[in-house]
Amino acid sequence: MADVKWIKITTSMFEDEKIRLIESMPEADTLLIIWIKLLSQAGKTNANGYIFLNENIPYTEDMLATLFNRPIATVRLAFQTFRQFGMIEVDENHFISVSNWGKYQSLNGLDKIREDTKKRVAAHRERKKLSLINESNECNVTCNEVGNANETDKELEKELELEKDINKHIVEIVTYLNDTCSTSYRSSTKKTKDLIKARFNQGFTVDDFKKVIEIKSSHWLTDEEYNQYLRPSTLFGTKFEEYLNQQLKKGAKNYGGNSNAKGSQIPGFKGELPF
Repeated sequence: MADVKWIKITTSMFEDEKIRLIESMPEADTLLIIWIKLLSQAGKTNANGYIFLNENIPYTEDMLATLFNRPIATVRLAFQTFRQFGMIEVDENHFISVSNWGKYQSLNGLDKIREDTKKRVAAHRERKKLSLINESNECNVTCNEVGNANETDKELEKELELEKDINKHIVEIVTYLNDTCSTSYRSSTKKTKDLIKARFNQGFTVDDFKKVIEIKSSHWLTDEEYNQYLRPSTLFGTKFEEYLNQQLKKGAKNYGGNSNAKGSQIPGFKGELPF
């Protein structure tokens, strides 16, 4: 078995009655040294308090006298005393064991020490790992700040360029509406911009806007009742796709006819609802 590197000796050891009785004996100091050596040997053997050379060979008094470097007579006195006080036991096979071994080295104590050691090692490794991560992060933060800033700048530039393109298209669309219908709508109006952007988000193009303007102006431009609907809020609203799929009105100036005009669903109202 593997050696155990410790035994437990309490600070109240010399207050124990057995130890105090031993101290009153002529060979007290030597007997106490032998006792400590026995405890130490039991710890090395690590067999729940037993002391032996191996599992088949027990220690004899002569062998221990040699190991402890003490006279055989003193070792015999010590063993006689320890057995008399119930401090050791010797079984029928002459194997020596320390009584109440748990007082000096318990399995629970060993397990706790092993567990505490594991926790300390794990904590140390975690601290080291965090330290390395922090050092790495410091470098990464320093190195990445520039890179991230550059990436952010690039993304911002792309967004600004895209916004410029959209604004140009909005101006183009509103200008086309004003030129076609002789109106004066502003491309900077928030509602107009939001409507056009909403249609862009649906996948419609500048040409689609122009086509809707052309189709609806062919229907409404010369109609005093409906020309008021030639406005961004009507043309670019939720019926945009429906308008896009209509036909130019027949006979309209510079435009073809429209064969798909829908009648009103309102009783007494003739024509197509513009919204």
